[in-house]
Amino acid sequence: MRILIALLLSFATVAHAENPGLMSGLISAPITLPVRMFGKDLTLDGYVVRPDRPGRFPLVIMTHGTPRGWDDAFFRNIAKRTPTAFNTPAVALAQRGYATLSVMRRGFGLSGGSYSEELLRPCDYLAAERIAADDIIVAMAAARREPWVDPDHILLLGHSTGGLTMLAVAERNPAGVVGVLNFDGGYHAMAKPDEACSPDRLVGTVASLGRTARVPALWLYAENDRSYGPELAHRMIAAYTAGGAPAQLQILPPFGTDGHDLIIGAAAETWLTVAEPFLAELKLPTAVTIDLPEPAPLPTPTGLSPDCQRAFASYVAIRSDFKAFAIDDKGACGLAPASRTATEARDRSVAECKSNTSGTACHVYAVGQRTTEN
Repeated sequence: MRILIALLLSFATVAHAENPGLMSGLISAPITLPVRMFGKDLTLDGYVVRPDRPGRFPLVIMTHGTPRGWDDAFFRNIAKRTPTAFNTPAVALAQRGYATLSVMRRGFGLSGGSYSEELLRPCDYLAAERIAADDIIVAMAAARREPWVDPDHILLLGHSTGGLTMLAVAERNPAGVVGVLNFDGGYHAMAKPDEACSPDRLVGTVASLGRTARVPALWLYAENDRSYGPELAHRMIAAYTAGGAPAQLQILPPFGTDGHDLIIGAAAETWLTVAEPFLAELKLPTAVTIDLPEPAPLPTPTGLSPDCQRAFASYVAIRSDFKAFAIDDKGACGLAPASRTATEARDRSVAECKSNTSGTACHVYAVGQRTTEN
């Protein structure tokens, strides 16, 4: 069914980061995409990271996965989602001359509308992903109007259900889209953690998407992905390419205890070195052109628990001015790794700290790469 989507002519202006310390040379800021879908006005929650200089840049549109479960906690979880979860790959790509736009689909984060991707029948992945693709098509149409976007060089990047979403976008072969990066694409069972609801239906879904898709795609799956391991990934891409879709699969080394979230949690170099030949074939940039300043030293708080010591080490390495770390006086902590603003980061870190304590007070220790105790 053809869906008529009208876009408002205005598109929120991206502002400079409040404190450009760690991101000097880049612009990073939240963005709101006003759209009209199905006769209703709503906004989609987004975040932009791009070079801080004039010009039009190849655009990378990113979209997220879906949490597990199907209860009240599920809806609280999707409401807490933030487009800055893609901060690590966004920064690395922006350093190479891309503009990146992370988009939250309807019902996720601060995006308007209600959650629309519920499986109408068990394992009916195809219908759900085509619904999700509508949101990306809308966001892309709006972004192509921006003066900093090269509308003829758009790369789609999706993680988990977001990976399948981008394949559903590619099914339509939209103008300007030159490639797809599918990270651990799949769709889990709502009630059964760590397994696809029906692997055969998942294979059938990508087979359907591959019948008309002609956008080159690179699929990247971690060797230790607990949801969609190498055997299933090979079955899926064989089905996808059987219909004529151009795609290749790369199995990445294990990451942590579950490689499913590699694109979110691993250093960008983990996958960029594998993706560079694909990007080069698409005549997209691969070389770093923006060197970011080295982070200032940040002293570790005293008295942290071992888990919080590891969390703080992770915090220090994160490239974001909008991050915060909160502590209490008994070794507990809370980490907000990447938020839309510094204020949001502070609030989220304190809330996370309080959830890890037994009633003791928490306070913000650091925001960005500076302590609050100086």
